[in-house]
Amino acid sequence: MKKKILLTLGIIIALAASAAVGFAVAAMNTPKHPSDYKIGISYEKAVESEKPMLALFYVDWCGYCMKFMPRFKSLSGMYKNKYNFVMINVEDEKNKALVDDVGISGFPTVYVLDPKYDNRVLMANNYYQNIPRFKVELDRYLRIRSILDRATAQDEKK
Repeated sequence: MKKKILLTLGIIIALAASAAVGFAVAAMNTPKHPSDYKIGISYEKAVESEKPMLALFYVDWCGYCMKFMPRFKSLSGMYKNKYNFVMINVEDEKNKALVDDVGISGFPTVYVLDPKYDNRVLMANNYYQNIPRFKVELDRYLRIRSILDRATAQDEKK
């Protein structure tokens, strides 16, 4: 009887230790800051592209930015063929001119930036928690852009 109890206790301890190690490894691999997520391409590369970009302006100390990152990652997977995804750290000195030009006043801030038409659209922050509404706005921009593309093509034919 004692052997069964000791064997059961040993199995329980081994399972608990295994689970603790698993949690520790998962915690080490979990991003701690928005910049730990490597989503998209650089702003410079996106400006040269024909696609509009979804630009996320963030700071690493922002809890709201961190909460938004899994959603931004999810959107990048859904729209990778239609938008370039760009992460812009507001505190990075190399981004100062862009941040000043766009006029960032809170974090996170998401813009659709379209170099082709010199257009920028601020995404309302109430969309950040609601992916279906966010998708509606992204799709709306793509519809409007396709109208602009057709109108531009017709003008070029004339």
